[in-house]
Formats: sequence, structure tokens, C-alpha cells
Amino acid sequence: MKVVNLTSTNHASVTNQAVKTLKNNGLVIYPTETCYGAGVLATSQPAIDKLLAYKTRREGKPLSIAVTNNTMASKYVTLNTSAKNLYQKFLPGPLTVISRGLNKVAKGVQSETHTLGIRIPDYPLITKIVKTLGQPITATSANASYKKRPYSIKDILNNTSQKQQNLIDLIIDAGTLPKRPPSTVVDTTLDDPLILRKGGSELQALADANFIGTSSKPKKLTTKSPQDTINLAKTLMLKNWNHLQKHPLLFLLIGDLGAGKTKFAKGIGQFLKISNPITSPTYTIEKEYPYTRHSISGLFLHLDLWRLQNLEELDQLKLNSRLLPKNVIAIEWASRTLKPIFSLARQSKAKIISIQISPGSSPSHRQIIINH
Repeated sequence: MKVVNLTSTNHASVTNQAVKTLKNNGLVIYPTETCYGAGVLATSQPAIDKLLAYKTRREGKPLSIAVTNNTMASKYVTLNTSAKNLYQKFLPGPLTVISRGLNKVAKGVQSETHTLGIRIPDYPLITKIVKTLGQPITATSANASYKKRPYSIKDILNNTSQKQQNLIDLIIDAGTLPKRPPSTVVDTTLDDPLILRKGGSELQALADANFIGTSSKPKKLTTKSPQDTINLAKTLMLKNWNHLQKHPLLFLLIGDLGAGKTKFAKGIGQFLKISNPITSPTYTIEKEYPYTRHSISGLFLHLDLWRLQNLEELDQLKLNSRLLPKNVIAIEWASRTLKPIFSLARQSKAKIISIQISPGSSPSHRQIIINH
């Protein structure tokens, strides 16, 4: 592990050392405008495997990549109008824009739904490294998974094992960085942007520009195919996966017959690695699906309350004993019993996400309102 101190006069030398290390599938710790990052060549499988071992990152959690501009980004993702607008107005800067990936990076970088996060850091050294390299590098924080964000090299060394430190090839030490929030993450894969992580002060500017919704307001989206609806469910599951480890997750699916509520439930099942077909429980009221995803086990309970006659029948479902951490419950026609459901959710500290689905401008389109 080599450490170089970054000064105002040695950027060219440091750039050359970083590029040489990255070309040899090395792992570089580097400063950014948010915190210290961990970079490897995003197109190299041996390099990505090394990074994942360093991060002790669970399988299935995607990485983001750093590029120099939207021209380089377009080689690795499909940029729709929403993404292009975000690039133009807010990049470079602490913003990660998620688009459809083109499968041009190593395995483990894109998400399970083949999306890819793009960063254009507002840090000249990193831009120079990527430009000289001619290929993207990973843009992930240099902490191991579930450890605090590193603002100094000391933070990194104090929170990693010797085994992890042995995987580091080069450290670029720029001293202690200002403690700034992480980048805001915005998913643009459905044209209508969806915020997945709130970052720094640019969040309000994004909202003011009508690029994203805020947590206090419903978010309106358009899906253009049943697969889009399934992918939206997967995206929301990924966003709430960490929360699910400590608290139950409750989806209230609202919409007429044939709107797409069961399609959304299919997306939940696919994310949870459930192999059994997810079908509508209209005639059985409920269906249970045990799941195991990356060593985490729980229960997916799919309910359809259309045939429920009274609240006594709701009591018989014993939701209070099933609203447990790691359990996901999706309720179709939840509007029939909202008051008792909200009461049970509060008692169990469940996170409630309301999904309202209605027909769109064409037979395959759906208008979706997300509220949580």
C-alpha cells in the first residue's frame, strides 16, 4: 500500500501514479467533493472483485461509476431526456444519476435490473484521472459496508481490517475533507425521475426545478410496460432494503381490476428471489412466500382484500403477528380497511408505501402515484 500526499503542485505526478495503478487492476483511495472514494477500473472483473472484497459488500448491491462528461456516460448507459437535463443543470457535482445500463462494465457494477449510476465528480483530480485513463472508475465511498463515511485516511484505517488494507494499492491523501452529505441519487429509468437517496443542498434545487418530488409530496410516474412496473417495485425494494432489516415493509396497492397491482407484487417477489409464481390471491385472500435473499430470510405476504366482508375477517389474518422485521406485506384493495391497517402499522413501526396505479395514455402505460 503506497500513500502519496496531494499538494497543489503534484497533481500531474499523482494522476500518473493513479492511472498506472488502475491499469494494473489496482485499488485506489481518492478524495472527492463528498468524502474519500474507492476506485478501480469499472470494466475489469478482477479489479471489481478486489473492490467488492475490500468493501465486504453484499451481493446484489450495485456500484456507481465516475465519468468525465455525458459523452463518456453515453457509452455505458442510455441517457433519456430527464437524465440529460440533470447532467446539464447539476453536473459536475454531488449527484448520482441512474440510467439503463448498456452492459459495458464488469459484473457487480450494474444493478439486478441492469441500471447503472453515473457520477461526474466536481473534483478536478478525479476528472483528470478518468480522462487520462479513458475509462470509468468506480465511484463508491472508501468505507467498508455499514461503516461510517470516511473524511480522512485515519477514518479509513481505523475502520478496516488488516486484510482489507492489504487490498489497497494506492492512497491519495488530501488531508481531512469537509464533512459534506453524500451525493443525491436520482433514478431516471422511467423518464419521470425518482429520488432514491437524499444528499446535500442541491436536493431543494432539484425539487424547485421539478426534476424530483420530495418525501412530503406524492411522486407521479409513468410506466410504459408491465416490465417497467415490475422494475419499479424492484427499485423501491432496493431503496428500502436496509430499512427492512429492522422494520416490516407494507405496500398498499390501490387500483381498479387489471390496473397492474399484481404486476407490482411480482416485482417484489422477483427482488426477494422467490421462485414460485406470484399470482393474485383474490380467491384465497392471502398467499405466503418465504424468501431468502443474500442470506437474509423473511416472509412475503400477498393479500387481496376485495372479498373481505368485515373487520372481523381482517382480524383473522393476524397481521399484527406477521408485521415483523424482514417481512414484506403487499395488500391489494387496501382502501377497504385503511384505518385498522394504519393502526397495526404504527404499532409495528412498519414503513408504509402507498402505490396507486391507473391506466395511462396507451394500453401498456400506467400512471403510478407513490406516497410514503
